[in-house]
Amino acid sequence: MLGTKFDNLANLRDHLHESKFIDNIVEAISLQVLNHVYLNVAKYPVGIESRVRAIVKLLGVGGNDIRMVGIWGTGGIGKTTIAKAVYNSIAHMFEGSCFLDDVRERSMPYEGLVKLQSILLSEILGVKEVKVTNVDKGINVIKKMLNGSRIVLTTRDKHLLIAHQVNLIYEVEKLDHYESLKLFASWNSFSRNGHLEDDYAKLANDVVDYAEGLPLALMVLGSHLCGRSIDQWKYALDGYRRVPNREIQEILKISYNALEDGVKEVFLDIACFFKGRDKDYVIQILEGCDLNPKYDLEVLVEKALINITYDGCIWMHDLIQKMGKEVVRQESPTEPGKRSRLWFHEDVYHVLTENTGTDMIKGIMVKLPAGLELDEVCLNAESFSKMKNLRLFINHNARLSGEVDYLPNELRLLSWPEYPSQSLPPNFNPKKLVALTMPRSRILRLDLEFKSLKFLNLERSKFLRKTPDFSGVPNLETLNLDDCTSLVELHPSAGFLHKLVKLRLMGCRSLTLFPEIKGKMESLKYLYLAYTSIKELPSSSIRHFTRLEEMNLTGCENLTNLPFSIYELKHLVSISVMKCSKLVSFPKMEKSEDSRSAESLVTLQGGNLAFPKLSRFYVGRSNLSDIADLLTLDCMTKLTTLDLSGSNFLQET
Repeated sequence: MLGTKFDNLANLRDHLHESKFIDNIVEAISLQVLNHVYLNVAKYPVGIESRVRAIVKLLGVGGNDIRMVGIWGTGGIGKTTIAKAVYNSIAHMFEGSCFLDDVRERSMPYEGLVKLQSILLSEILGVKEVKVTNVDKGINVIKKMLNGSRIVLTTRDKHLLIAHQVNLIYEVEKLDHYESLKLFASWNSFSRNGHLEDDYAKLANDVVDYAEGLPLALMVLGSHLCGRSIDQWKYALDGYRRVPNREIQEILKISYNALEDGVKEVFLDIACFFKGRDKDYVIQILEGCDLNPKYDLEVLVEKALINITYDGCIWMHDLIQKMGKEVVRQESPTEPGKRSRLWFHEDVYHVLTENTGTDMIKGIMVKLPAGLELDEVCLNAESFSKMKNLRLFINHNARLSGEVDYLPNELRLLSWPEYPSQSLPPNFNPKKLVALTMPRSRILRLDLEFKSLKFLNLERSKFLRKTPDFSGVPNLETLNLDDCTSLVELHPSAGFLHKLVKLRLMGCRSLTLFPEIKGKMESLKYLYLAYTSIKELPSSSIRHFTRLEEMNLTGCENLTNLPFSIYELKHLVSISVMKCSKLVSFPKMEKSEDSRSAESLVTLQGGNLAFPKLSRFYVGRSNLSDIADLLTLDCMTKLTTLDLSGSNFLQET
């Protein structure tokens, strides 16, 4: 859409009497308004008005500059509808105006852009035809003749606006629940007299939830369901949940078709497996799949196919997710084993139990619906044998039984709660495995030679007594062994995991010794040892945790003392020794030699302030009798949370 303003009226006053001047203005504006052809906006323009006001404000009609505003959003969100409404509201303020729709399709044929430029100029200037010989000349003519114009562009790709220096961008938000229900009801879907019966009211809300604020979906479903019975509504909705409506699918798929191959792979993995997951975690998994997710995720955000939530999770509209899944389903509509990704529980069950998998399968997610979680899926020795290219296996809640004799070496993510075997297959050597997640497994021993492994989770594996030698996983960043109640030993090689950020051993009640750490663990930020049976923390170990931020020792009932080296943890933000019944005091600190008053800062021998960043200190329900040095000598200058509940110290003071 483009309009150019009344530039020639400003000079009329020099030649005409004031009243005649006013008459000319009125006549010119009246003719412009009368001659203006209004565009058909929408049959039911719900929620349009507020969005139009916001865009008109951005346009700032009346200035002499050329101003461009981009309307950006996903397919079917109403960009063109809003642009038409904006055009209708301001076109009469300009000498000439033009609305070009379907620009993508009309520009694709030979000389398509030249023809569009010619149409634009002829409509703006009010002449029959403007001859444009090539695109570059057309651009120059438009720049020269259309000063003072207001241009509105619609796109699914935010980067296109940024690349062409369109700095004013309006992001179209989806309709809220009230607007959605109003738009859907406008199609008279409930009954001929417009009254909302109770049965229809519930189904109408189901439709609105399914559409998730997308006007296109509400209009398509509203027109399709108009005048149909309640049973037909139910059947239609059930069908759409399995296979998306074709009309909606094709419009949403336009953005997918424009993606490069690598970006398509990332999009499909998100649609099938990673919606709602932490962005940083997904990036690490997909990097292991030889993709470029850091760049690709930005592309998907710019094309309004995904968004990143405030807490760093990946999100996408439900209908966009369904579009992606339908793309995969169409790879082989009747044979699930020949698709690249599987997620529907019936398809997964068939492939795993009937051994119909192929090397086409790249990812499998097992997620049984409510009521089927207790059903057992019996694997056979050949279940995974044909899936040589399987990268992702994610089991959410299925009970998979039977011996696992083979797993593909191409796996990057293996997530299998209640893993049924006592060990991994002997020939399993996944050089690119990034994450191994097996909570509640039957694992007895684990040989780790996974050089790319970053995440290891064996929590609540009650048969695990000893951890493996960690020298085979030098890139490990997270180790979770929470509630491994039989665990008696953490292998000393853990001290050489230089990239380890988080170590969790909470609830390991058989663990009485924490190993001597000899390596520099400069990446470790989180150490969780709550409810273990450790008696002490070796001083030589603690001083190697130079970047530690959180230490949780809650419920360590056998812990009798803490090493003096704890005061060397300059980055410690939170420490908890709650319910440590045998811990009676913190190690005594030394005052600096030049201390002149009781209020002087408590320092170490090196002269550095102890706990300079500590903000949370939990000592409640413990037997600590004296922490006066810590509390009265200002060694915790940033303390915001102090829990002394039920402690002897609180009672004595």
